[in-house]
Amino acid sequence: MTPRQQVLDGLAADPGRSGLFTDFDGTLSPIVADPESAAPLPAALSALGRLAPQLQKVAVVSGRPARFLARHFDGAAVDLYGLHGLEHWSGGDAEPAAEAAPYAAAVHSAVAFAIKAGLDGLDVEDKGLALTLHWRRAAEGEKAAAAGAELAGQLAQRFGLVARPGKASVELLPPVGIDKGSVVTREGAGLAAACFLGDDAGDLAAFRALDALEAGGARVFRIGVDSTEAPPELLAAADLVLDGPKAAAGLLEDLADRLGG
Repeated sequence: MTPRQQVLDGLAADPGRSGLFTDFDGTLSPIVADPESAAPLPAALSALGRLAPQLQKVAVVSGRPARFLARHFDGAAVDLYGLHGLEHWSGGDAEPAAEAAPYAAAVHSAVAFAIKAGLDGLDVEDKGLALTLHWRRAAEGEKAAAAGAELAGQLAQRFGLVARPGKASVELLPPVGIDKGSVVTREGAGLAAACFLGDDAGDLAAFRALDALEAGGARVFRIGVDSTEAPPELLAAADLVLDGPKAAAGLLEDLADRLGG
């Protein structure tokens, strides 16, 4: 049996006790130069909407703000966790984790500091409870990456935040121990089967959370979504590797078809 078939069989065996967790950028949505223009592939969006009533849990767990996710998944009945779990979309608004809320002022000051620095090729994205320094559009990528990493170190030290490297970017977040793995651990408790689809280093925390669920008796599936930027350690840890967001959408569609959604 192929790894793909194992995933489909494992989640379909007891859908009422199965959970599907997925990243957004590079997994449901192709990577784009302008973060605001990112959108999930229509096939992926449709499949998640079909799966939500069939599985016990369907959740998008992303570094994006929860409000951004809600613009794309409105009406899909999918749980939305933004900023790596620092936010949950609930009741039509982004609900911050209690531990992270006190850091809003520090993040605001860090955003102002980064904008004032005005480094060439570096875009500053204000996410409310986090910020991201991007250099994907920089003419001199390596130079901008080095400058971004240096600035991130300064921001982390000055404002009491933690830096988390990403694809052509680095994030600054409250040091409260919340990540994608925290969401999978909490929301995956008691599931008979669970999977996570991801493409970046931040998704390794979710894979590790699946390890713990597996040790507790659940069937788990770590699904890596490949690209030229996918970290080798993520792909090495995956039970199944898919070739980009289109292939990820195809897997979701196959699962929805299998469950009759």
